[in-house]
Amino acid sequence: MLNNQTIGTLTDLGLKGMADAFREQLESVQYLELSFEERFAMLVDREAMDREARRLATRLRAAKLRHQASIEDLDFHTPRGLERSMIMGFSSSHWVDAHQNILVTGPTGIGKSYLGCALAYAGIRSGHSALYRRAPALFADLAIARGDGRYLKVLQSLSRAEILVIDDFGLTPLTGSEPSDLLEVLEDRSERKSTIVTSQLPVDSWHEALGDPTLSDAVLDRLLCNAHVIQMNGASMRTKKS
Repeated sequence: MLNNQTIGTLTDLGLKGMADAFREQLESVQYLELSFEERFAMLVDREAMDREARRLATRLRAAKLRHQASIEDLDFHTPRGLERSMIMGFSSSHWVDAHQNILVTGPTGIGKSYLGCALAYAGIRSGHSALYRRAPALFADLAIARGDGRYLKVLQSLSRAEILVIDDFGLTPLTGSEPSDLLEVLEDRSERKSTIVTSQLPVDSWHEALGDPTLSDAVLDRLLCNAHVIQMNGASMRTKKS
């Protein structure tokens, strides 16, 4: 009865990991040989692991990644211009800590979006927040927000993410307020947060896609500053799978 009360109290206190570990200790004789200190240390470790798992799950939900992708699952055997040592180096969070950008370019179906999500997931696992947005939807949301008075609020939400993934940039030339909107997004992040951009266009074509020369220079200056460029090439992975 006392043990059940203890488990209930631990649960009420929000110590679910510790409660589960204590229950397991009660149900298995293998723990009887351990000292009190050893068993208590195991309870504390379990609680720490459980809390980190919950924080990771929360960050993943908030990121809304398009793909459940990880760097470890990337296909390096198919020739796509991916340098294994370079990509695996991103599995640590050094590039996020240094506020570096990653620009991924290549033809349709080559796996740019998957790679972008895998890079973001690497940062999430290291404790960083992330947010995934397709460029067309991002610009549409900003246009709506500009009209209904939420523009600054949306910009602030984008700036809070330590890693922002902008997928499918440049599918069509930017028009209207889109170049200036992109500049506002990047201005809040420049040298403070990391941005991942994927595009079918090579980086040297982005200036034309952005349209306005002055805004183009400003946008590219913020993107290319402290950036890694990954140029993918080869046949479509979708064709290969089919």
